[in-house]
Amino acid sequence: MEGFLLINGYAFFVILVITIVFFSKERLKHTEDELYKNFLVANLFMSLSGLLLGFLVSPHVKVPKGMIIVFNKIYLISILGWICILTFYSLYISLKDKNKKNKYKKIFTIITYISVLLIIFLPTQVEISAQGAVATGLSVMFTYTMFGLGLIFQIICLLIDFKNVKNKKYVPLYLLILLAGIVLASMIINPTLNYLVNPCHIFIAFVMYFTIENPDVKMIEQLNIAKDVADKANSAKTDFLSSMSHEIRTPLNAIVGFSESLKDEDLTPKAQEEVDDIISASSTLLEIVNGILDISKIEANKLEIVNSEYDVYKILKDLINLTKARIGEKPIELKVNIDKTLPQVLYGDAVRFKQVILNLLTNAVKYTDKGSITFTVHSIFKEDVCRLIISIKDTGRGIKAENIDKLFTKFERLDEKNSTIEGTGLGLAITKKLVDLMNGSIVVKSTYQEGSDFIISIDQKIVKNPTLKVEEVKEENLNSYKGKKVLIVDDNLLNLKVAARLLQPYEMDITQVDNGEETINRIKNNEYYDLILLDDMMPHKSGSETLMELKQIPNFNIPVVVLTANAIEGMKDKYLNMGFDDYLAKPIAKEELKRVLQKYLDK
Repeated sequence: MEGFLLINGYAFFVILVITIVFFSKERLKHTEDELYKNFLVANLFMSLSGLLLGFLVSPHVKVPKGMIIVFNKIYLISILGWICILTFYSLYISLKDKNKKNKYKKIFTIITYISVLLIIFLPTQVEISAQGAVATGLSVMFTYTMFGLGLIFQIICLLIDFKNVKNKKYVPLYLLILLAGIVLASMIINPTLNYLVNPCHIFIAFVMYFTIENPDVKMIEQLNIAKDVADKANSAKTDFLSSMSHEIRTPLNAIVGFSESLKDEDLTPKAQEEVDDIISASSTLLEIVNGILDISKIEANKLEIVNSEYDVYKILKDLINLTKARIGEKPIELKVNIDKTLPQVLYGDAVRFKQVILNLLTNAVKYTDKGSITFTVHSIFKEDVCRLIISIKDTGRGIKAENIDKLFTKFERLDEKNSTIEGTGLGLAITKKLVDLMNGSIVVKSTYQEGSDFIISIDQKIVKNPTLKVEEVKEENLNSYKGKKVLIVDDNLLNLKVAARLLQPYEMDITQVDNGEETINRIKNNEYYDLILLDDMMPHKSGSETLMELKQIPNFNIPVVVLTANAIEGMKDKYLNMGFDDYLAKPIAKEELKRVLQKYLDK
């Protein structure tokens, strides 16, 4: 008897600790968690009542037999409640229909209440001996019967949902049913072994806690599910933005293309000014589209830093020229201080480096009405690393001290009253993300109404033996490609007109086609072209599919340049890997077009 009290005392302590830990943790509000909570309470009640019953029937305690019978009935009720909750738990995770779950919950509740009343009113006898106490009678037999029926019902639940029995969630249930069966068998075969009941049912609760009902594990599962949902939503958003980018860029290509062509015409000063305004507005719209795509790629962790050798002086020169163009007629002086010890060639992501600096210079121009913008580049050398320290200081509107922390927040506009300031509020957020990706840092110093100073520090490797050839500045006069034949393929007639207009000054022979099938037929009919500009996103046969078929034509060796509005990250490499010789993004930049023509027609 002392062994019974010791074993059950340990069992009660274990279930008490598990219950306290479970209730102290943050939990998900699911029916399964509620059932397990009730299961723990039933375990605690069953363990306590069993421990008290064992104490009352010990030889050292003398109590009326009627009290022992009452506590025995309480113990039987606790066993009944325990098996009912476990059985309904098995049923609940097997059913998928929510209405059926609610229906069975009501049925189980009614059955449990009726069973409790039957245990209370059915007769019970208790025989006490030196080996222990043995309870008999209809109430005991009824409890055993309900216990056995509960086990059978649990097995039926698993068989009904047989296709999911390999699910890891069901593995602990097999152990639970086995242990519950052992408990029932021990009570029927040898009632004096009832001291095994409490340790077994507490072990079941223990196994459930550390497998299928652990709050921490469930929280992690829910977080993983939420992460998957978020990733899918992010992917859908990226796909949507990619599609929208293509749709926006297609008409924008026409606007920019025709506007650039008009600049070469003999226009009145007013007309020239209006053309410049159109180009400026188009550039702003293109920046917004690119900004939204960039922030989407950053959020989806799809934006990568691609390092290569680059001419740092060429990039700085481009940045200076772009900034001067943005300043326009504003009374702003651009001061440039570049460290003369700066190496010619560095190793890093030139595109992102240029984007970061251009974003800050553009902001400086945007928020400075008069005065100056000072663009300073210093360098510090350590072994084979050059630390670039870039300062962009302006005499503009400045930033209030309480707003500096909001600078790099997406879509945050610090001065909403300035409705004339264009932009989405994405520029600085993207800049901060890109600087972080390049393992750099950015610091802001600003005095409201006096100006701001953005300081960036980025480490770039020094290339001692560069393979990069520094590009020579070519003459600005357009080359004449008279006699050269170029085939333009695009399903959009407006895009065909734009491309033809941009190519017109080069005096070449231009052929326009609006589908891939005709392109293939022309090549099969031995028509020769020096260059093919091929749009990708076309109905019936895309540019990529057209290229694949062209490659299968014997002796086909015409350079094919993809002409596309699909300008998201990584698309250039993707197209080159498909077999395209080069890449032109819409809207077509005149300098990029000139580069492509020089590369493939200067032969």
